[in-house]
Amino acid sequence: MTNIKILTEADLRSLVKLDLDAIDCVEQAFAALATGDVVMPPILSMVIAPFNGEVDVKTAFVPGIDSFAIKISPGFFDNPKIGLPSTSGLMVLFSARTGMLEALLLDNGYLTDVRTAAAGAVAARHLSRADAATACILGAGAQGKLQLKALCLVRPISSATIWARDSEKAAAAAKQMSQELGIEVTAASDLASAVSVADVIVTTTPAAQPILQAEWLRPGQHITAMGSDQDHKNELDPACFSKADPYVPDRLSQTRGLGELRSAIAAGIVASDAEFAELGMIVSGKAKGRASDYAITIADLTGTGVQDTAIATFASSRALAANAGTDFSN
Repeated sequence: MTNIKILTEADLRSLVKLDLDAIDCVEQAFAALATGDVVMPPILSMVIAPFNGEVDVKTAFVPGIDSFAIKISPGFFDNPKIGLPSTSGLMVLFSARTGMLEALLLDNGYLTDVRTAAAGAVAARHLSRADAATACILGAGAQGKLQLKALCLVRPISSATIWARDSEKAAAAAKQMSQELGIEVTAASDLASAVSVADVIVTTTPAAQPILQAEWLRPGQHITAMGSDQDHKNELDPACFSKADPYVPDRLSQTRGLGELRSAIAAGIVASDAEFAELGMIVSGKAKGRASDYAITIADLTGTGVQDTAIATFASSRALAANAGTDFSN
């Protein structure tokens, strides 16, 4: 008979916060990915076009971690129109030694939100200028707000702008973030101007056509693009790649097919077999990051199974220490 831990979204929200511990957890996962010993299959992805939806399944086995997670992550982007969140899902935790089910993490996408924001912080920590003080967030949804929170944990951000196609949503997000972070956050009406004065730019939308133009960029900036995780999405003008030094994928094999790199390859700006050091290589010191304070850096984050195993086992260990959740005997 095995004991299975069941953790609800409420349990997980109380156990796991978007803080430096979570960021360090995800950073260590990227470093593990650079060793070559991680087993991480390609993403299983399914588009449900009639309802503007998609479902991704991600997983990874990380040597040295006693468990592995399988994450099921639906994204249905018309849901806000009917009062539902765009993302949901759960993580299932198994023993890496026996394969036995250990825990059900009924997070409704919360852990995915945290680990995605943490990955943005890891990218900024290693690729943006140390004195980066201004930010521009493209997207006013939950991830846009979390990315700004995460960025403020690793860089001395003193002011930020938030842009969205829905100006009222951008204004509401800016007001909320200003109150929560204690910095000046405003809604951007002119995206080009907002981008041009930002030290760090983060794109968090499901856009299918570029919303960030290369002509807006200036020396010294860092861009984290994390909205393109399907082969029809594209947030960055492919010409941005001509300015990148360096361009950094989270997983090169993924960004070639799903990330911003896919669009740059299709546009003929980058060769289809071009090699780039992954974020884990830079985190672990095996590759160089920013070349100078004047370089423009781009991180292309499509989301990796190693992040899911890391955050799920992190949450499980917190639950064990706090004796949280419900035990179910099978």
